[in-house]
Amino acid sequence: MKQTRPRFRPFKTAARILRILSIVTLLGAVAACNSSKRLRKANVDEVTEGMSKKQVESILGPPTTVDKTTYVYAQGKESVTITFKDDKVQSKASTLSE
Repeated sequence: MKQTRPRFRPFKTAARILRILSIVTLLGAVAACNSSKRLRKANVDEVTEGMSKKQVESILGPPTTVDKTTYVYAQGKESVTITFKDDKVQSKASTLSE
């Protein structure tokens, strides 16, 4: 019985490596987009009284902690607290130093 050695297929291997690199690059790009929602004083200043929760999330991204009437955004030791009344921004407090 003749044994056959598996053949090394350089194009198939290169295609797999390229596919993996493409996925890693795509995930990196998605992560970079999310980091643009980073807490910054300029972003927090855009949030004004009367805005909806959806509007706040479009500026600051998803909150770190959600309570019935409060969104908390935490970034390291700094945080921003947005308080809602009737689903509209009533007040905001920030410890951002920027």
